[in-house]
Amino acid sequence: MTTLALTGSPLWYASRASGTLSLILLTATLVLGITSGGRSAPRRIGRFEIGLLHRNLSLLTLVFLAVHVVTAVLDPFVHLGWAVSLVPFGASYRPLWLGLGTAALDLLLAVLVTSALRLRLGVRRWKAVHWLTYAAWPLALFHGVGTGTDTRLPLQLWLYAACLASVVGAVWWRLAKAGPGRAAGRLVAAVAATAVPVVLAAFLATGPLQPGWAQRAAATTVLLGGGR
Repeated sequence: MTTLALTGSPLWYASRASGTLSLILLTATLVLGITSGGRSAPRRIGRFEIGLLHRNLSLLTLVFLAVHVVTAVLDPFVHLGWAVSLVPFGASYRPLWLGLGTAALDLLLAVLVTSALRLRLGVRRWKAVHWLTYAAWPLALFHGVGTGTDTRLPLQLWLYAACLASVVGAVWWRLAKAGPGRAAGRLVAAVAATAVPVVLAAFLATGPLQPGWAQRAAATTVLLGGGR
């Protein structure tokens, strides 16, 4: 177990817990959206009930995301600043991995705003923006893996693996149920569902699972004021 996992501040624990819960809820929202759309929509459950569950999961995800952002910014260890929560790749601490999380948040906020304006935008435009959720999920996943100094913990790895397996399984199940047409879209989905696990496994093997990776990744912060 890392030193941080033993000595982290309450704000760090709150940030990591809320971030992990946000990823789990975002995964559940995405899986529900994938498995309940198109020809794969369940017949025994009404679309209203599915839509209500999907909306509630989305709102709950945003609540925990807000907690995650606030506790991360208030944590005095890295002095992130509020701008980092909206402007990607501007942090001095793990800028790439924090930037991925910020980009995911920006995409989800775009979905939230357009959902509130759905009647004005029209269904077609709203759906075009809604597809950003599919891009936000892998960004959030890699953000969690790359930023978390507790990534090497078995429980955390199992959580990431379960989220990954759920989404990839849902995509392949949807592809198996899909009818003819939209070959380009199915090809993109199949490639993405194959690429994300491969890239994540390669990153874990060469990065977070290597001894001392957390300290090296936070080298900028260590130079500025010491590491956890």
